[in-house]
Amino acid sequence: MIILGVILLIIGFVTGIAILWTIGIVLVLVGIVLWTMGAVGHQVAGRRHYW
Repeated sequence: MIILGVILLIIGFVTGIAILWTIGIVLVLVGIVLWTMGAVGHQVAGRRHYW
């Protein structure tokens, strides 16, 4: 999810499409939150870790 967000950020920045930029930021933030929760041991969607 983080990688997809970064790809969308790059595409949105290069092409100037604001919606791709926004979706990219959201995906990066959600991915970081899920990754952090999984890394500290909290269950994410019923899983012990999230990758």
